[in-house]
Amino acid sequence: MSDTASIAMDADERDAFLGTGGTGVISFPSSDDEPPHSVPVSYGYDASEATFYFRLAVGPESDKGDVAGRHVTFVVYGQRDDGWQSVIAKGRLEETTEASVAAESLEGLQKVHIPLVDVFGRPPKDVAFEFHRLVPDELTGRTESSTGV
Repeated sequence: MSDTASIAMDADERDAFLGTGGTGVISFPSSDDEPPHSVPVSYGYDASEATFYFRLAVGPESDKGDVAGRHVTFVVYGQRDDGWQSVIAKGRLEETTEASVAAESLEGLQKVHIPLVDVFGRPPKDVAFEFHRLVPDELTGRTESSTGV
């Protein structure tokens, strides 16, 4: 009989899992009596800086509100042949504009691939987007491992 356990990923395993981009779920805090606002998003990841980049929909139809400076939790999850993997990043979002972020952040944005995912019910070209980055205060990765018990 085989059992499974959750073990920590090292930085190389985490970076390989995240690649240069993909999709995950970002959660914004709400008021104390409300659940967090969680939405699927595409991301880019710069392993050299352990930094995430997001293209987030903004505007009057967005439930996120103003996101710059807000604390978030971001989760990426995947399934392999031998089990699951997940990464959780926590920190504060920063807007990535020339005026608000140093040149190295803009260079990092050019190193990543942020997939354009249509979840809006209308063409993405009709949706207003802003770019933000997350330099995590906390970054953890876990993977499933067979214990052989």
